[in-house]
Amino acid sequence: TMWCLELLLPLLLFINDASCQWNVWLPRDISAMTNSCVVIPCTFMYPSGIRPNRGIHGIWYFGQPYPQLFPPVVFKSRTDVVHESYKGRTKLLGDLHQRNCTLLINNIGTEHSGRYYFRADLGGANIYTYPDFTELKVLDQPNIDVPEEIVSDESLELTCYAPDNCPDMTPEIKWMYTDYLPDPEFSPDLVEDSNTAVLSNTLTFTPRPMHNGQLLGCRVYYPNTTLVYERYISLDVKYAPRSVWVNASSEVMEGSSVTLHCEVDSNPPARIAWMFGDQELLWDTASNVSLTLDDVTPANEGIYTCVGDNGYGIMNTSLYLAVKYPPHEPVVNGSITVVEGTTLALHCSTQGSPAPTLTWLKDGQLVGTITADELSVLTIVEITPQGDGQYRCLAENEHGRASSSLNITVEYAPVLLEESKCTVVREGVQCVCMATGNPEPTIEFYLPDLNITINETDGRYNFYTHTDGHTSTGMIKLREKGERVDNGSPAVNVHCSISNAYGRESILLELQQEKKYMMAVIVGTIGGVAVIAFIIAAVRYVGHNNKKENGNPRQDVVLENPALYYSAVKKDKQNLRKKVGEDGDFQSVGSMAGLERQELNYASLEFIGARSREGASGRRDDGSNYTEIKAK
Repeated sequence: TMWCLELLLPLLLFINDASCQWNVWLPRDISAMTNSCVVIPCTFMYPSGIRPNRGIHGIWYFGQPYPQLFPPVVFKSRTDVVHESYKGRTKLLGDLHQRNCTLLINNIGTEHSGRYYFRADLGGANIYTYPDFTELKVLDQPNIDVPEEIVSDESLELTCYAPDNCPDMTPEIKWMYTDYLPDPEFSPDLVEDSNTAVLSNTLTFTPRPMHNGQLLGCRVYYPNTTLVYERYISLDVKYAPRSVWVNASSEVMEGSSVTLHCEVDSNPPARIAWMFGDQELLWDTASNVSLTLDDVTPANEGIYTCVGDNGYGIMNTSLYLAVKYPPHEPVVNGSITVVEGTTLALHCSTQGSPAPTLTWLKDGQLVGTITADELSVLTIVEITPQGDGQYRCLAENEHGRASSSLNITVEYAPVLLEESKCTVVREGVQCVCMATGNPEPTIEFYLPDLNITINETDGRYNFYTHTDGHTSTGMIKLREKGERVDNGSPAVNVHCSISNAYGRESILLELQQEKKYMMAVIVGTIGGVAVIAFIIAAVRYVGHNNKKENGNPRQDVVLENPALYYSAVKKDKQNLRKKVGEDGDFQSVGSMAGLERQELNYASLEFIGARSREGASGRRDDGSNYTEIKAK
C-alpha cells in the first residue's frame, strides 16, 4: 500500500489543480513477466457537482471500453462476478472514494496481454467508462537492448531489462557467457517512468572480430521462487576485412588452365575483386571468389591481386603467376659481310621460362661461352678468314629448344697457296698459280724476259683459269723450254700476280719438278739391282732342286754370254702420259730421270746358249733353252 501511495502522490498534486471533469490517469504501457504479478496504477476524476448517493464503485474491462459489447470483466467492486480467466487473480488496491483505482493482477499469463479500461459508477446515471487505457505486455523472456550496429574495436553497451511492477517480487538480472569477453563491465540500474518500474543491467565491453557470432545470454529470476527467464542473442560484429587468402604463387605451363582462389574474412561480406595490374578481371560480393584463366600464355604472367572492400575497410593480397614455356626463336643479327681484322659483336636474344641457356655454335662447334640469360653477346676480335661460316645461337631450357642462324662472310686480301709452281712437260713448261681470297682473286702471269702479261687464253700460252669457292687457279703452258741451267733443267722465269679489292701480290714461281725426277732415278736403280739379285738366287735354287731329284750331283746352269734384254717398270699408260707427256708405253731405265718413283709390276729374263740337264724348265721354238721367272 505504501508503494502505491508513493506512486500516486504526484497525481494527487495534479488533481488538486485539475478541473473537475471525467478524467482518468493510468500508464500507457506496462509489462510483467509470466506467472508473476503486475500493479496497474490508476487515478480517476469526475465532475465536482456529482454527489455519489450510494458510494463509488468501479469496474475494469479487458479489450473493450463499452459494456454493450460485453467485454470480459477483470474486476468489479459490487460483485465477485468476473471473467473466468481472471477468477482469483485480481484485486483492487486503491480506495475508490479516494479516487484511486489501482489494480493488482496475480499469476498472469501471456493471454492477459492487452488493453485495460476503467469504468466509474457513482450511482444513477453517473456511470462513465474512460476511453484511456493501459496496454499490458506479459513477457516470457527479458528484453535486451542491442544497438543497431555493432562495430569491431568500438565500445559496446548491451542492456537487459526486466519489469519490476510486482510489489511482492523483485527480480534479479545476470549476464551469461561473458567469460571470453575482453574486460566486461556490469552496471545494474532501476528506471521508473510513468509510475512503472524497470530493472536493468548493462554489459559494457569492446568487441573484436573474433566475437562475431558469439552467443550472449541474459537471465532474469526471482529469488526464492522457481521463476527463471532467459534470452540469448548472437553478436553481429561488423569489421573490416582482416584477412585475404589466395593461392600460393604458382607455376603453370603455357597453354594450360589455372584457377586462382580468394577468400576474405569480413563482416558484412566484402566486394571481392581480382586485379591484374590496373585491370579488374572479376568481382562479386561474397566470402570467396575464384578466377579461372584458360589457355594461359606468357602474357598472363605477372602479379594478381585480390582486393576485399566491405565499407568498413579494405585489404588486398597478391600472388605471382609464373608461366613456363620453351624458348622462343632467338633474334640474332642478320647475315653480314666484313673485312678481315674487323671486330664483331653478335647478339642473340630470346624469351623462355625458366630463363634459357644461350650457346653459340660455328659450323656445329662450340664458340664462346654458354650464357644463362635471355641475351648473349659473342665478341669476335679481329676476325680472320677462318671466322667465315655459319653461326647458330641455340636457346634451351627444360621445356624445349630453339635456334637461329646467321652467316658471316669475311673478305680478305689474296694469299698464294703452296701448290703454285712450274713443272716440265713434253710440250715445254707448265706453270700453275693457286690463290685464295674473298672476293675471289684475279690471277695473271707475267714473263719479265718477254715483258708480257698473260691474262687470257691464247694459242701460245694456253692460259686457263678456274674458281672454286674462294680459291682461284690459273695455269699456262710455255711451248718453248728456254735455256738450260747447269743441271739440264730449262730456265723458267714466270711471275704470278694475284689481286682483289683488298690487295695485290706478285710471286716468282719456282721450278720444283727436278727434285722429284732425281728421286725416281735413284729409286729405279736400287730397285733394278735388287731384282737381278733376286733372279740369280732363284735360278740357283731351282737348279739345286733338279739335281737332287735326279740323284746326281747338281750341275749349275752355265750362262754363256748372257744378255739382259730389258728390265722395265710398267706403269699405267695414262699416268705415264701425265708425267712424261709421251704416247709410248715404256721408256728405258736410263731415260727415267723425269719419272717419279713407281711400283715394280714384273721382270722377265732370257738366257741364250745355256746348257742344262734333262727336264729343264722349257724350250723355245727356236731350239734355245731358257728359264723364266716372274715376280708379281
